[in-house]
Amino acid sequence: MGQHDGYTRLVFDLPRTAASQVKVAAQSVTVKLDVTLKAEQGPLSAPGVTAYAVAGGTVTVTLAKGHAQAKVSVLPPAGGQAARLVIDVPTSVAAAQVPATPASAQSAVAPAAVTRPVSTATPTLRPRVVLDAGHGGNDPGAVSRWVTEEAVTLDVALRTRAELLKHGVDVVMSRTADQHLSANKRADLEARSRLANTGQVSAFVSIHINSAGPSAQGIETYYFGQSLAGSNRSLAVQENGGGSVGEELTRQASNLAQNLLGDILAQAKVAFSRQLAQRVQSRLIAATGAVNRGVKTDTFYVIRNPTTPAILVELGFASSPSEGPRLAQPAYRERIAQALARAILDFLNTK
Repeated sequence: MGQHDGYTRLVFDLPRTAASQVKVAAQSVTVKLDVTLKAEQGPLSAPGVTAYAVAGGTVTVTLAKGHAQAKVSVLPPAGGQAARLVIDVPTSVAAAQVPATPASAQSAVAPAAVTRPVSTATPTLRPRVVLDAGHGGNDPGAVSRWVTEEAVTLDVALRTRAELLKHGVDVVMSRTADQHLSANKRADLEARSRLANTGQVSAFVSIHINSAGPSAQGIETYYFGQSLAGSNRSLAVQENGGGSVGEELTRQASNLAQNLLGDILAQAKVAFSRQLAQRVQSRLIAATGAVNRGVKTDTFYVIRNPTTPAILVELGFASSPSEGPRLAQPAYRERIAQALARAILDFLNTK
């Protein structure tokens, strides 16, 4: 379940594309499908809806008082996602004028006005976020006289988790100690990426720090896509493992980015990731006063797969004589973590 500007969205995974009949009456939406689903039911706490129930091939959503409209779509499998039943319940005055739409009248294109995806089988009341502390174990990442990347990213991730938990957000950590997920870099990045594809995940944030010449400084946030023409690909290669492994994984990710251009659902996912990246970048710059290196796209292997909004943030340069010492300070890391958590909460529409 997701709350968006003007509507609440519920998404149910289906075993296959299904024919459907839709009825909106007596403050409920009933969708009859020609597939059998696991029986379940429960309350909902979101604008426009109060409960849901699944029995056999029937999905029923109880509408809140004053709500009598809904838009229903059945989307076919695409972009690695299963077929889905999507129910949008208008919550604004303007949106409430949209009539109920039978799924048979919908095209295979994802419904418009989506702000973030939901790749879940049932609604959830607690958003879940994956925090990936970059590197660790046999891969220390960037190392300077002031800091080591694996230590900074873990500390910031743990601090961010603590703040998100205070606001009722479930947090999945890729690591909670100085360890790798696999000694093989490809397998390590695969394992991190897969964390966003299990259960009900609202956002995936991979945390890193940068390294370059002593004059380089600033914060930048990436979402998955082809790098800008003329940009330096060394960062993607470096974060993808470095050396020949990093080159190969970057090449594979680049090919995938090119293939995604024609996939409507994949491009919608990219749009969600861009929104998350923009919020994170804005909050971090405001909190730290660091040089704003902007929101960018690149072919980072770890964020190529997730079916939820996924970003990679570079929190500064370990190699910078000004930023390196700041990144070593617990107080500065706390400022970063607070800003990162606030950006995620903004994106999730959570106070």
